Amino acid sequence: MLFDMDGTLVDSEKLWGIALEELAVRAGGKLSEEARLAMVGTSMPVSMAIFRDDMGQPDRPSAPDVDWIHDRVTELFAEGLVWRPGARELLLAVREAGLPTALVTSTARRLAEVALKTLGAENFDVLVCGDEVRRAKPDPEPYLTAAGLLGVPIAECVAIEDSPSGVASAVAAGARVLAVPSDVELPSHDGILLRESLAGVDVPFLAAMFS
Repeated sequence: MLFDMDGTLVDSEKLWGIALEELAVRAGGKLSEEARLAMVGTSMPVSMAIFRDDMGQPDRPSAPDVDWIHDRVTELFAEGLVWRPGARELLLAVREAGLPTALVTSTARRLAEVALKTLGAENFDVLVCGDEVRRAKPDPEPYLTAAGLLGVPIAECVAIEDSPSGVASAVAAGARVLAVPSDVELPSHDGILLRESLAGVDVPFLAAMFS
């Protein structure tokens, strides 16, 4: 099992939105809704490129903004994360069933480790973070890396995602994909199973994705 984190297991995209809106104010502007939605599920370099373009500041240094965002989101994560509907129940059921499980996130490890205080580090055999891969989502590398570390063929894995970038990564890797949109709508297309939420999803449901 391969789980995305932000917007899939926990309702953290709103916290990223708060931090990015605050950063926009610090930059002397206002973040557009279009830019924020375009950032969902992307790597930090891509998000910051979208941010600079939206601010009309193409030469704005990225490193100070990345540091500020990481510090602010760490504070927001530490205040507590809210589970997405059905996510906690599914994760616990997967672990009870003894299935190898990975967290595959575009978020940096320092932030993922804060989130694990809510998610439970014991619920994952492998953690693949956005700052630990050469090519982030939508490239297939994060999911291929996770499957390799688990020692499970990617074709035998289910990836659960909420963003276009994450879905594209998992599909390109060759996983079975369960897509549960949060902030951004996902079009239905071949190669993914689309649901409104993880409520009611259990291990037999996941097994049926291979039949």
